[in-house]
Amino acid sequence: MFDRFSISPPLQTTRRFAVAFLLLAALLAFGTTGFMLIEGGAFLDSLYMTVITITTVGYGEIVHLSTAGRIFNMFLIMIGVAFVLYMFSKITEDVVEGGLRATIGRMRMKKDVAKLRNHYIVCGYGRIGKVICKILEDNNRSFVVIEKSTHKIPAIVEQGYLVLEGEASDDQILMDAGIMRAKGLIAVVSSDADTVYITLSARGIRPDFFIMARSSGEEGAETKLIRAGANKVLSPYYIGATRMAQQLVRPTVIDFIDLAVHGGELGLRLEEMVVSADSKLAGSSLMESGIRKDYDLIVVAIKRTGGEMQFNPSPNTPISAADTLVVLGNHKDIKELEEALRG
Repeated sequence: MFDRFSISPPLQTTRRFAVAFLLLAALLAFGTTGFMLIEGGAFLDSLYMTVITITTVGYGEIVHLSTAGRIFNMFLIMIGVAFVLYMFSKITEDVVEGGLRATIGRMRMKKDVAKLRNHYIVCGYGRIGKVICKILEDNNRSFVVIEKSTHKIPAIVEQGYLVLEGEASDDQILMDAGIMRAKGLIAVVSSDADTVYITLSARGIRPDFFIMARSSGEEGAETKLIRAGANKVLSPYYIGATRMAQQLVRPTVIDFIDLAVHGGELGLRLEEMVVSADSKLAGSSLMESGIRKDYDLIVVAIKRTGGEMQFNPSPNTPISAADTLVVLGNHKDIKELEEALRG
């Protein structure tokens, strides 16, 4: 989704400093050894002479210099000055280029976010946020992440995700994330209070917006989030506990659901798709549509535009435009039916 131009490679910077340290050590060793061999100076005096020479401090000659020593010292001064200039240029390069790269990166990031349409806004990139982003990516859903922790930004960019740094409850950040063009918002920050603020801000900007919020499961948290304007409130702890208990009580049912939702060795998928007004299937009955016969798919449920859910529909059930079909079958067959439903 996003190229990796905005983050300065940390490994390259580390190598630069490592090379600089090794060069400095080699220069100190070279100068100290030279003063010891040429002038017979003590180790500490020779090291001191080397340091004040390459730094051009020039406190005076601790080691008395002969003609050969002075020639060596002039040579050492030129090497030292060249080394200092080199180090200064590299430090300046890292500071200036790093800041420039970050600025350009932020500008490019905002430009790419501005191109998004019908996308999702994921607020928070913790353990749950990571999973949500991965699933959205796997299903080719466009999204942008809002994360306030600076140290998490490089990891998000490394994954190729669009990201904006800041507080998700800030109206301007939500506007920058394209809330007026987005399809929905998922608030998965760690604090219920922060989630409430995010929900209030998003609902204040767009009264018709779909908002899904994470709840800690604490008593009253779900009620507050619904009052703040969340359409769906989910507690990962409650869902996880329920899933574990159901695995013990109804293991075969849960295994089937896992197979249908996540796919498996049988290649089955449980998928939903909307019937387009231009689709040839719109206006036909379930039997006339040929979904079972031609696409080898099972229609598990039909959701009407008014929100009514019809489970296990009969063959004579009509299919209308804008209906959502929940089908079970092979991934390849599902893709073919999606094309037919688009018209």
